[in-house]
Amino acid sequence: MLTTRYVPGAPNWIDLGTPDVEAATAFYGAVFGWEFRSAGPGAGGYGFFLLEGRTVAAAGPLTADGASSAWTLYFHSAHADATAKAVEQAGGAVRFGPRDIFTAGRQAGFTDPGGAEFAVWQPGDIQGLEAVQVPNTLWWTQLYATDVTAAKDFYRAVFAWDTADVVLVRGAEYTVVSPSGGGRLGAHGGIMAPPADEESAAQQGGASILGWHPYFEVSDCDAAVATAVERGATVVFPAETAAGIGRQATLRDPFQALFSVNQSDAV
Repeated sequence: MLTTRYVPGAPNWIDLGTPDVEAATAFYGAVFGWEFRSAGPGAGGYGFFLLEGRTVAAAGPLTADGASSAWTLYFHSAHADATAKAVEQAGGAVRFGPRDIFTAGRQAGFTDPGGAEFAVWQPGDIQGLEAVQVPNTLWWTQLYATDVTAAKDFYRAVFAWDTADVVLVRGAEYTVVSPSGGGRLGAHGGIMAPPADEESAAQQGGASILGWHPYFEVSDCDAAVATAVERGATVVFPAETAAGIGRQATLRDPFQALFSVNQSDAV
C-alpha cells in the first residue's frame, strides 16, 4: 500500500499539467474537496492541492509545445542524476532535468521504452505528498503497457522494484509492483496490458489509456463520478465493482487528463 514513509522507488508526488489551472482546480475541488494554494510568484502558476491542510497533489500550466493535459507520477529517488543515467542505460529517455526546484528538491522527467512518461523526486525541503490512501487522496498507480515483460525489466533496472504476477477477474494477467524489499504489503501499483476492448473504447473517446495513471480513493465512487460528469468530465470506463479490490471508474477531466477513482469498501 502507498504510504508517506517514502523509500526509493515509491510514489512520492503527483502533479497535473493543464491548459487552464483555474478551471482545473475548480473541477478537482468539486470532485475531491481539494483547495489550491499557489507556490508563489516565482513558480510560474504552479501550486498545491490541499486536503485539510495537507498536500495531496499539485498542478501547473502546460509549458512544452504540443503537450497534452495529463497527470504525472513521481517516484522517490535518492539521487536523481543517478536515476537519469539508469533510465538511459535501460533504454528510456530523459524529458527534462535533473534540476533543482529551489530548496524543495530535485526532479527529472523520463519516458520509458514503451512511451509512458513518469518522473522522479529527490526530496529536499519537501519530502513528498503529505497524505495518501485516505478518501480523496492518491490510492494506487497503474501502468498500461503493450509489452508488460519489457516494462517490468525496465522498471526493475531503474528502481529495483519487486514484481509479483497475479491473475485478475476474467483471466487478466496483472503485475503488482513494490519498492525493493517491500513485498506484497508494500505494493504501490501495477502493470498490465490494456484489454483490447478497453483500449478501443478509450481511443474512440479521444485518448489511449497507455501510460501511467493515478487512482484516487473516494468514499462513494458513483457520487464522485456523478460530480465529475456534472463538472465536465467524461466517463472512459463506467463504475464496476471488482471482488476484493473495490468499485472503480476511469474518467477524463474537462481537459482530457485521465484519472481513476476507487471505493475500497465496495467489495
